[in-house]
Amino acid sequence: MRTVLVTGPGGAGRTTLAAATALAGARRGVRVLLLATGSAAPEAVLGCRLAADRATEIAHGLHARRIDPADRFRQEFLAFQDRAGAALDLLGAAPLEEDELTELPGSEAFALLHALRVEHESDDWDTVVVDMPPAAETIQLLALPAQVRRYLRRLLPPERQAARALRPVLAQLAGVPMPAQKLYEAAERWEGELAAVQRVIDDPGTSVRLVTEAGPVAAANLRPLRAGLALHGRRTDGILVNRLLPTGSADPFLAGLSGSQQSALKALREEFPDLPLHEVPHLGRDPQGTEELDELIDGPAGEIGEVRPAAGNLDPWTVEDRLADDGILVWRVPLPGAERDSLGLVRRGDEIVVSAGRFRRIRTLPSALRRCTVSGAGLRDGVLEIRFTPDPGLWPQSH
Repeated sequence: MRTVLVTGPGGAGRTTLAAATALAGARRGVRVLLLATGSAAPEAVLGCRLAADRATEIAHGLHARRIDPADRFRQEFLAFQDRAGAALDLLGAAPLEEDELTELPGSEAFALLHALRVEHESDDWDTVVVDMPPAAETIQLLALPAQVRRYLRRLLPPERQAARALRPVLAQLAGVPMPAQKLYEAAERWEGELAAVQRVIDDPGTSVRLVTEAGPVAAANLRPLRAGLALHGRRTDGILVNRLLPTGSADPFLAGLSGSQQSALKALREEFPDLPLHEVPHLGRDPQGTEELDELIDGPAGEIGEVRPAAGNLDPWTVEDRLADDGILVWRVPLPGAERDSLGLVRRGDEIVVSAGRFRRIRTLPSALRRCTVSGAGLRDGVLEIRFTPDPGLWPQSH
């Protein structure tokens, strides 16, 4: 199954082009689901109300569903409260009722990831198109499962669950379930859920599509976003350039705007020569309903719904063995769009922290590199090469 995550800088028409991408796919005979957040924008674009508990048919082959973060938060909180009931009673805590629960900041991210996993496992669709938050938030959201799993492993490492067989006995003696046991059980459930979500995100059929307008700073705005996506192993499969004016207008004002857009298009092609660039026309209004979306994807713009063969994500980072020639190992990190001055690198025990602008990723070193010291790094042709030199005290000696 293909999963297309549509995002971009705010104000570029992201929601409209997510809907257009989904409709274009359906027009090609593909079963498509559009997943939208709880805002009113997707409903305005599609011209109909969306349900949160089921997919609504929009057109032949196209369904859409609205994600309700408040409902998902209430379900999860009440389930947690029920599981932790004995421990809460022990503390004298009063349980919260469903009608007094309001979602917390960050609930929408978890609700979106959960919905993506559920729909991916349903096998009802050939393609799922997701109207994602703005790009910077999307990068952090897609990194969330791996980050939370790392926190769980550090705070509740499975190897420390000593004497698990004794806990039921201790619970009977104490008269209440042991909190530590409940904590580890909750951690196991969270680990399973997060691992399932991460499999969807890491699937070779999952890609990110960037939406932008053809402005003077379009290339500069997208450059760090693509680097941030690549840092976390996310594959960018194309750029949608929205609201393009026709060329050759007799009106000097429109001709000037169109000329500026064409200059921006040229800059985008030069900046991202490896990515398909889809030009989407300006209709002179904000499209509403499938008929107007059809106008938007008429002609070459209809290619945005094409289902391409999965090309794989940018992970895993690869280790190149140069021991025989140079006495080093090189960890190659694909970072298209990254700039040398924005990169940061810190070794911390068996982990390495790589930063690209405002985005950061922590990776555990492969076993061979743990016995090495970092001897340098350099950015070449969009790839960060981290050089490791074997530590004589830790590296096996040949005789």
